[in-house]
Amino acid sequence: MSLESGLDFIDFLGERISNTSKKELRHIYNSEFRGREGIKDPSFSNVIYALVKFNKAYIRKGEIYINVKPQVRVYCDQWRRPRGPPPQSTSSGPSSAETPAPSCGLPTPVNPVLTPKKKLATEILHKLKVNRKELIADKGGIEITSDPVASSGKVQFTVGRLRELFIVRFHISNKGTNCIHFTYYTALHKIRCFTLEDQRRVTRACPLFLCPGESYEVVVRYMLNHYGFFPATMYFEFCPDLASSAPFCIVREMEATARTPLAVELGPVAPYKPFQVVTYKPVDTIIVEGVPPDSSVVQNPTVKLGDYKYPGYLKELAKRRMEDSEYLSPAASYHDCVTYYIFMKNYSHRFHLLLHLEEIQMEVDIRKYDLHKQTMTQDQSNRKLLTLGVPGVAENRPSVLRGDCLRVSKSEDTVQPITVYTGYVHRVELDSVKLGFSKSNMKFDVEFTINRFPLKLQHRAVELAVKHQLEEVLFPSGAAVTNLSMPKLRMFNRQLENNPEQHAAVECIVAGSSKPAPHIVFGPPGTGKTVTLVEAMNQVSRVDPSAHMLACAPSNSACDLLCERLMVHMNPYKVYRMYASSRDPNSVPKHLLKYCNLDPTQNGFVFPEKEVLMKYAVIVTTMVTAGRLVSGGIPVGHFTHVFVDEGGQAVEPECIIAIAGLLNPKNGQLVLAGDPKQLGPILRSPFALQHELGLSLLERLMNHNTLYQKCLDSGHFDTRFVTKLLQNYRSHPAILKVPNELFYENELQVHADQWDREAYCNWEYLPKKGFPVIFHGVMGKDEREANSPSFFNVSEIEVLVDYLIKLMETQGKKGLPKLSAKDIGIIAPYSKQVEKVKKALKSVSALSDFKELKVGSVEEFQGQERKIIMVSTVRSSISYVKMDQDFNIGFLSNEKRFNVAMTRAKSLLIVVGNPVILNKDPTWEKFINYCVNERGYTGFDFKDAEGEDDVVSRLATLRISAVGEESALQQYVDPEWKNEH
Repeated sequence: MSLESGLDFIDFLGERISNTSKKELRHIYNSEFRGREGIKDPSFSNVIYALVKFNKAYIRKGEIYINVKPQVRVYCDQWRRPRGPPPQSTSSGPSSAETPAPSCGLPTPVNPVLTPKKKLATEILHKLKVNRKELIADKGGIEITSDPVASSGKVQFTVGRLRELFIVRFHISNKGTNCIHFTYYTALHKIRCFTLEDQRRVTRACPLFLCPGESYEVVVRYMLNHYGFFPATMYFEFCPDLASSAPFCIVREMEATARTPLAVELGPVAPYKPFQVVTYKPVDTIIVEGVPPDSSVVQNPTVKLGDYKYPGYLKELAKRRMEDSEYLSPAASYHDCVTYYIFMKNYSHRFHLLLHLEEIQMEVDIRKYDLHKQTMTQDQSNRKLLTLGVPGVAENRPSVLRGDCLRVSKSEDTVQPITVYTGYVHRVELDSVKLGFSKSNMKFDVEFTINRFPLKLQHRAVELAVKHQLEEVLFPSGAAVTNLSMPKLRMFNRQLENNPEQHAAVECIVAGSSKPAPHIVFGPPGTGKTVTLVEAMNQVSRVDPSAHMLACAPSNSACDLLCERLMVHMNPYKVYRMYASSRDPNSVPKHLLKYCNLDPTQNGFVFPEKEVLMKYAVIVTTMVTAGRLVSGGIPVGHFTHVFVDEGGQAVEPECIIAIAGLLNPKNGQLVLAGDPKQLGPILRSPFALQHELGLSLLERLMNHNTLYQKCLDSGHFDTRFVTKLLQNYRSHPAILKVPNELFYENELQVHADQWDREAYCNWEYLPKKGFPVIFHGVMGKDEREANSPSFFNVSEIEVLVDYLIKLMETQGKKGLPKLSAKDIGIIAPYSKQVEKVKKALKSVSALSDFKELKVGSVEEFQGQERKIIMVSTVRSSISYVKMDQDFNIGFLSNEKRFNVAMTRAKSLLIVVGNPVILNKDPTWEKFINYCVNERGYTGFDFKDAEGEDDVVSRLATLRISAVGEESALQQYVDPEWKNEH
């Protein structure tokens, strides 16, 4: 009776089931549930006892945790296309089989216009790829063997020493019963490192007549002058009867490799097995809650934060690419929402939808890190915690923060419903996390989850933006702007006196010339946008001592930098650095600990009362943590100014967390600093990407609002609304030249310290003295290994290591500076290349001093600078597949990534890559041609490789049918997960 009543009570609670207060649950039971149907139910104590006994509830520290009904969790990967057409709806309602749902799917790529000859060549190359088995097969009585012996149509060999002749012999034999004409042979793309020859010089005009039993030899002579990978595809053409029969062909591939011992060591550990997409079947589960760390328990907020969970049918719509007729009305509604341009009326609806789609994909992506059959051990310093090893957590793959939860189940538990224990992270170490569990040494399956807190704050922010009528801030018209006189200011940082753009920006911000519209500080690389913001905050504080400012950035490192620079000229006790409870105190700069919300008794960060916070002149925090100020009841208008640094790196809903509910839209001043030409935020959902969730507020204003665009008449920005900084304090002019021309209208001026920027102008290994830019051409091979889909290129790593050794050997000599690991950075686009470079640094004894230097993706280097930057481009496919469309150059097709990578270096930039492939991208073509013209090019001479027009002309003459279905290539990337709260 008690258990039955308890189960009925669970159903009765509904959404209140998350309530854990024993007092409140008793009140609900006695006043609302007990005796409601005239039946005398058992006492509350008896019901709870029965629920605990039968594992339907548990009690901890006086709180009652009721297990919900078995949950069924389903995941939806938006990158996967449905296997078949959407099922026809069998339900009644607004759907109609005759009216197709509007499509919100990904757009069909727009293919470039190809000449007939180039189109034919492209189709032939595609057939060479998809019909390889047919093309390498011997046929028509002709058999082609080789020395060295081919395996599956491919001749592979390694050259022991450079400039040593290696010969490949192809033996063409007629094993049939009829004579055959050998009419033609060629390499599909020729490189000067090999030559073709045969005794009779066979051509279509001069074919060779092969009778049964006869054979003929074609010789390929290889001589390699550089380490790397040099492939070629041989095409042999035959015809039974020149007058009446169609020709046929046989193809053979060759791969010549020249590698150092280091390259051999770094090679694939196992053959690559294509990534198998995991299909997560629905599983019935019972969730048992764990205990969060004390400081992450949030008190009752003044401004509530909803759950903002996505509707169930949205996941099904995403699975069907927004085209399922069963959900016609929602699909049509969403279609209208995302296809029309954003404005205030659809603002919250649009962002709710895009954030939901992003969350759905995040749920899928985070599961890639799940662990199986893991043993957790008891923490020696706290017996209530268990330690779990998590590979990659130090690199935010996955991101695990204090207060996050992991779902854990027993590995041998296979009977549904499966009991899943939610463990909260109490501490994160280098490669492990401390979890709030009680038993150790059992085998567990571990499921990672996303932290929904930042998403919920973004959902609330877009609602508050509408509620508080932020239209003139988010969609400014300029109607309320008046021409104000600029104040005469004496700069705290005297360097700004000599920079007219920085000086003007500070004056406009202090005067509020753009209000209520935001003022944008457009800061190209190395132009001092953060310095400008800091000066503006100092000046505002001097001009108006009663002003209250909120300074934000997407990352904690950017916020720490803001805080440190503010304290140079401002009283440190007027500045408050507010950290999230998930922040590890050990990662905070020690000199900031006395000016932040650290609670030494908890060794963690807590949130002060609003009365305490409102006393400070400046509060510095991340955009996400600024949401705590809204929740804590800081009144609208308390902050007279909101400053956002690195505004281009945050999605718009994240940016307005610090604005909506805090800034008065009539008299508050918003200042956005950033560079729309550099990288924006990382997104995972293809639908969110397509519909511009990745477009920051800063970039949206500069792209789509005329107030923030150059005047057609004057060619200048309206300085009331936007200031473009022009003086670059970072790079040598040779390093800056191409990005300046491509992205900044050649307006940037070189103001870097002459000694710093010219430190390597006389380095003996420069191809040209005085030109500290090197492009080193490498014919490498982009490889994969085991079950990792990420690419690496050992030939490029060999070159990088060689340059590092030369830098180490020459440091401190002939006027060169001494180097440390922090002076050098290596940028690579793929996680596997980063891993291999780090391995090389550890394995080469000569580089022992450099093994701690930073190696990372372009995203990880944004906002940073180094004396020396090396870039490995990795992709080196020479297949020419899908010519003019996608030359397998991965991140290289993204101009913003190119811009960031090329603008990190102060005095020396070294780029390693395959020039044949990179030249197909117009941005890279400009950079390579620049290096060639300035004599900064070295390595493999890409002029030795045949030009595209020559390849196209030859391919167009081949006798290969071009019929075949287009195949798609899905490249798997492992981006770093954001861990900034």
